[in-house]
Amino acid sequence: MKLSREFYLRDGLTVARELIGKKIVTNLPEGVTSGIIVETEAYMGAIDAAAHTYRGKTERTKIFYGAGGFVYVYLIYGMYICTNVVANVENVPEAVLIRALEPVDGIELMKLRRGKNNLRGLCSGPGKLSQALGVTKNLYGADLCGDKIFIEDGEKLPVLTTPRINVDYAGAAADYLWRFIAANSKFLSKHA
Repeated sequence: MKLSREFYLRDGLTVARELIGKKIVTNLPEGVTSGIIVETEAYMGAIDAAAHTYRGKTERTKIFYGAGGFVYVYLIYGMYICTNVVANVENVPEAVLIRALEPVDGIELMKLRRGKNNLRGLCSGPGKLSQALGVTKNLYGADLCGDKIFIEDGEKLPVLTTPRINVDYAGAAADYLWRFIAANSKFLSKHA
């Protein structure tokens, strides 16, 4: 069953933790693809020097300032799309980066999109999973309660916390335990 808007209208840390074990689905013209979310990171707005909204609202981050349950996508290193879930209520700019998935549906399409056959590495990073799911900049602002991209309920998995990855620039925020991983998953972007 697709998650309701209420799921996303909570703080980013809660949403990030509870997304572990849920299934993200893309339903695009080329086909349906999905994966179990096994790794997330929370980004907590004005209190978080690693968040895109730390210094306030910009044209790129305006989606954060609406209600939770929408998609925020951005480009890193000039070539990789990152898929994020906007969390919390209007004017509380928090989001959750989806960092890794265990592929479930449409695996052959995922392999084709990525040009890779290694199942363990297919969605083991934010750029990889976005490419495998067919997520592009066109999904910026997509409603997760809609039909193109959505998240379904899943099973509860044991969750571990670690510091986030590649946020060394964020001072003390680099050490916050705001990365959530499914314990014992072999599909993580980086093992704890």
